Amino acid sequence: MRALLHRLPFALAITLVLVLKAVILFMLYKAFFSTPQVKKMRMPTAQVEQHLLATPRPTPPVPAKATP
Repeated sequence: MRALLHRLPFALAITLVLVLKAVILFMLYKAFFSTPQVKKMRMPTAQVEQHLLATPRPTPPVPAKATP
């Protein structure tokens, strides 16, 4: 493989590497960022913003147990 790359012109070698990278990136995109299973699964933007930007509710402190 290395000997093959040495015989190719530099521009062709760079082009092959870029095409290979593009194919790998496309495969990763399809694997991890696929479309939702149901096209109608849409949420109102305001509701999503409210959920993401809301401050978390404070949790009440747990009382310490008294030791005898």
